[in-house]
Amino acid sequence: MVEAAGVDQALWQHALSALGAQADLMPEGQDSSDVRHRFDRHFPDLYRLFHALYGSRPDFQEQLTALVLQTARSWNDRPAELKALDAERERNSGWFLSNNMLGGVCYVDRYAEDLDGVRARIPYFKELGLTYLHLMPLFLAPEPHSDGGYAVSSYRDVNPKLGTMEQLRDLAAELRANGISLVVDFIFNHTSDEHEWARRAAAGDPEFSDYYWIYPDRTMPDAFEQNVREIFPDDHPGSFIEMPDGRWVWATFHTFQWDLNYSNPDVFRAMAGEMLFLANQGVDILRMDAVAFIWKRLGTPCENLPEAHTLLQAFNAVCRLAAPSLLFKSEAIVHPDEVALYIDPAECQLSYNPLQMALIWEAMATRDVSLLAQALERRHNIPAGTSWVNYVRSHDDIGWTFADEDAAELGINGFDHRRFLNSFYVNRFPGSFARGVPFQDNPRTGDCRISGTTASLCGLEDGTGQAVDRILLAHSVAFSTGGIPLLYLGDEVGQLNDYGYALEEGHGTDSRWVHRPHYPGERYAKRHDRTTPEGAVFEGLRTLLSVRAATPEFAGTRLVPFTTNNRGVLGYQRPGEGSLVLALANFSDSHQSITAQTLSGFAAGAVDIVTGSPVALSDGITLRPQEFIWLRVTPALG
Repeated sequence: MVEAAGVDQALWQHALSALGAQADLMPEGQDSSDVRHRFDRHFPDLYRLFHALYGSRPDFQEQLTALVLQTARSWNDRPAELKALDAERERNSGWFLSNNMLGGVCYVDRYAEDLDGVRARIPYFKELGLTYLHLMPLFLAPEPHSDGGYAVSSYRDVNPKLGTMEQLRDLAAELRANGISLVVDFIFNHTSDEHEWARRAAAGDPEFSDYYWIYPDRTMPDAFEQNVREIFPDDHPGSFIEMPDGRWVWATFHTFQWDLNYSNPDVFRAMAGEMLFLANQGVDILRMDAVAFIWKRLGTPCENLPEAHTLLQAFNAVCRLAAPSLLFKSEAIVHPDEVALYIDPAECQLSYNPLQMALIWEAMATRDVSLLAQALERRHNIPAGTSWVNYVRSHDDIGWTFADEDAAELGINGFDHRRFLNSFYVNRFPGSFARGVPFQDNPRTGDCRISGTTASLCGLEDGTGQAVDRILLAHSVAFSTGGIPLLYLGDEVGQLNDYGYALEEGHGTDSRWVHRPHYPGERYAKRHDRTTPEGAVFEGLRTLLSVRAATPEFAGTRLVPFTTNNRGVLGYQRPGEGSLVLALANFSDSHQSITAQTLSGFAAGAVDIVTGSPVALSDGITLRPQEFIWLRVTPALG
């Protein structure tokens, strides 16, 4: 037996004995060394983390033993081809850091009607170069008010309009055979009020009432709400709603989404079971939804608590026992300092990069890259073995997530600047090119967030020539700063806002559906014609992706800042093994120059890796409006 400091050895022996006594774990003739090896390697971490969360409970030993047996059964049930993938990715743990990675995201019904429709689009995904496909929430959810699928009624049943779990499993296998990893949302902060657990809680079952934060009166809700902020006050004030029987249940987001109570280890084990079930269907990456909210403690804001990180690490330890290749991607739209805390090989190996996304749009509106350059210098580099997921826009709204203290250093008032950006992107500012739609608009305060497709926000609805340049400029940053670039599918052919969204049942009060249009077939048909906006965007992006895949410096996430001494031009360096790529991007509406003195740290001869043309740096560089350039450079000698 492997000795591990800090582990109760009697408990270790108890868990190991229970494991060995479970006769049905190992099919006849199968060597049990896999289970024993994983147990010896990962049990110390699981013990430490589970003890930190639940060690004070009298049933701790029974709970931990049950969890160990649960993971062993799941490993036994794991298909052989997935175990082979586990072994391959354990040998190449940085597989997702490759410069060949490219993500796509879509709603199944809107992009392909159903799961079979997604399978039919695999040849196109190969044409585009996808290696990662995120299917937006596709599990059973209440209709029509499902919060876009984020109100889950069952983690083991696909929405019947989309298909079945068997079809999802088959799709995962076919994607895997084509080199595409499947990503799905794991909504683990809450369930819908129609989930079986919630139904039983609503019926008064004490076991399942403890799965949620349910109180008999307003005493505890009032105490919690002294420190907890309202997320969607238009839906309901505070964080609790009254149940039909007079009790009160925690509902952070919507009235039909009830928060799970992770202070109860039964909830941890139940959700670990759902997670491992999905992993065994062939899911490669789980998007961990609303990670900032998953732990509650009285007297705190109940966001970004230390136990939230411990909980994520404990789920990771479970996966190392039973689904070793499964990765987590964090979704945390919070202060940039808090976003970074979730990014760790033992916590969330991947993370959305909401700050970079927001500041790309900020720079587009202001024609000033100061905030974006500051963020790349201070907040881009993350631990080894982790990766950003960089995107120009997602299924969600755009919120201005920059830190007020960062803005203040540049002489920017955060409150006033957000009001300007909101005005600019909903076309309330004179001269704006953007055609966004306000989300959660508050005319009294001027606060809102922004909905809109990339093309509409860049001005393509007006047919201006600069719109295509803006689209390519924005993506050039997402493609070259390091991490996995993610496209909202359809944006690569310049899809526009769908202003008919409000006519669809359940969508009328949620303007985010304006940028979730149905599959734009007519636009895809023009994707190879560079004389059309669709073709200019598609072929432009494909060129950049091809160059990215051929550029080893673009692997991983490491970035070195580069000061251009020009507020209109963004600069950064991507170092490789004995080589360097310098990226320059002009966000202004006029020609901008970078002087020879600014570039004097590099040898005079450089190569534009997009065109293959030589570039002389001795006279400086002038960039056209919205032009960018990727240069392979070498440091100047001595």
